[in-house]
Amino acid sequence: MKDSTQQPAGATFVTIVGIVLAIIFAASTAYSGMKAGLTVAAGIPGAIIGSGLVKAFAHVQGMRGKNLIQGMSSGGESIASGMIYVVPAIILIGGKVNFFVGVAVGALAVLFAVGVASIVEHYMVVEQDGKLAYPESQAIATALTAGDGNRDSLTKMAWGFGVGGVLTAISTQVLGWVNTTMTYFGNASYRWKFALEVNPMLAGIGFVVGLEVSLTMFAGSLLANFGITPLVAYFAHMAGDSATVWNAEAAVNALGVDALAGAYSKYIGAGMMLCGGLIGALKLLPVIKTSLQQTMHAKDASQKDTLGLIGLAVASVGIFGIGLIVADNLWLALLAGFLSLVLALLFVIVSARMAGTIGCSNAPVSGMTIASLVIMTLVFVLCGWSDAHHTQWLLLFGVFIVTAISVGGAYTQTQKVNYLVKGDRQRMQKYFVIAALVGVVVVIGTMSLLAPQLAVTGANPPFGLPQANLIATLTAGIMSGHLPWIMIIVGAVLGIVCWLLKLPIMTVALGFYLPMATTSVILVGALLRVLIEKLSKDEALKQQRVDSGVSLASGLIAGGSLIGLIGIGLQVSGILTPGHPTGNGLAAGLLVLMGLAMVVPLLRKQTAK
Repeated sequence: MKDSTQQPAGATFVTIVGIVLAIIFAASTAYSGMKAGLTVAAGIPGAIIGSGLVKAFAHVQGMRGKNLIQGMSSGGESIASGMIYVVPAIILIGGKVNFFVGVAVGALAVLFAVGVASIVEHYMVVEQDGKLAYPESQAIATALTAGDGNRDSLTKMAWGFGVGGVLTAISTQVLGWVNTTMTYFGNASYRWKFALEVNPMLAGIGFVVGLEVSLTMFAGSLLANFGITPLVAYFAHMAGDSATVWNAEAAVNALGVDALAGAYSKYIGAGMMLCGGLIGALKLLPVIKTSLQQTMHAKDASQKDTLGLIGLAVASVGIFGIGLIVADNLWLALLAGFLSLVLALLFVIVSARMAGTIGCSNAPVSGMTIASLVIMTLVFVLCGWSDAHHTQWLLLFGVFIVTAISVGGAYTQTQKVNYLVKGDRQRMQKYFVIAALVGVVVVIGTMSLLAPQLAVTGANPPFGLPQANLIATLTAGIMSGHLPWIMIIVGAVLGIVCWLLKLPIMTVALGFYLPMATTSVILVGALLRVLIEKLSKDEALKQQRVDSGVSLASGLIAGGSLIGLIGIGLQVSGILTPGHPTGNGLAAGLLVLMGLAMVVPLLRKQTAK
């Protein structure tokens, strides 16, 4: 293989494409993750796009170029997959995210995660080869080596991008030409609400995650909107005007469906998510013990790479400095910095191992973060640091933890792909870090732009923010001692029931937190996938169509999220004033059009290759 320095134009092209894709996936993942509470790994779409572009414009770079591009795509996306859980929580409690402080904390988290993951990398990637499955790494490596088969995937992705972009542009999210949300309410005696938003980005997410996840999440929405909320309304109606909301003087009986859900049902969902996070953390204890023991006894586990060790040292010192500058409290900076480093160290190792077992897309990043923040919140309360400023500083350390957890898993998964295709480890490490640092700037910038929309609450907010809402609610509530503990306890009991029934607690709880308009269209996307599978004659054809569908869905997600993000930017700047159409008729027609745009292209080929 020729050295890349002999082909500077090709190497420069790969670097530029990698950075551009890191920007695109970081921004689109931040947007879609805050809307739906779910993220989709960028490795496979990055591999498909990289394969097509390298073949067309930098053929001499070959596998090396394609591999670096997918690694940089994952690096940018991993930042958003972590930060979306905590950064918006700072805004939700009334704080502000300083751009430069946010970038500094994110950059330190990247260096720390890569440094820690590098220590266990040789053991996880090389020594455990064949023992740890790395399912997503295997899929990405397959996409890289698929050759001409990527042409169809790239075409489907481009079609999805166009469809997602156009439908989002004409919707209420951007131009406002068509009302894209169908909403139906129940009567006063049985207060329920059903809504469905015709959103191609969310439908694409549903297609990718499949029926089980989508249906479980929708079940949570059904329970919240047709069970818990009507029950609260029923008892409130019996109490008349004498019963007031737990945190206000308003009569419960006078509240609408959305206000009732916000005051009661969502706190039950918070209890479920807290229960799920703690159960998940307890389940991870054996994994933490095993990972640490096996890493200590592994052969050549440290690899002694300069970038990883320097980054680890800089991050370990830097997080104390950030805490001291922001909080101007030496003891708080020392204690919070120490806790952050210990918790991030443990969970980065767990995240790296989970990349080898279930992949990054399914890793319980939010659960690990919730467990970490509950521990830190209790320590802060014991120390007497419990006002609003302390809560904001606490969440800032939480940004460090969650970003490190997300990056640690993505880095290990990327290096496994690199190992499978026989790439250069140190080169991949460098390019991954560059992409991740670019992602930090993009995600913090995106959230700073979206801050006014993130702070909006009430009926049909622009962003669901399920995990961020939970984190803001728990940290601020524990700090102030003002939480509806009955609702939290009921939610925790429901979480235990889900656990006993072997249901994914966090997924059910997402249904409580997300608007039904969101969970219903995610289910539509999953049902379209089921339809494609049922209309395929044999397994080979079904797999081919599903793979093409995942590519199309990735395009829908990218197109819908990017156009939606641009639309919000134009609205915030005052350049664009969207219309306000009403009625459900156009939305129903748009739903049919979206379904046809997703299904018809996938049914054209009648025989598998």
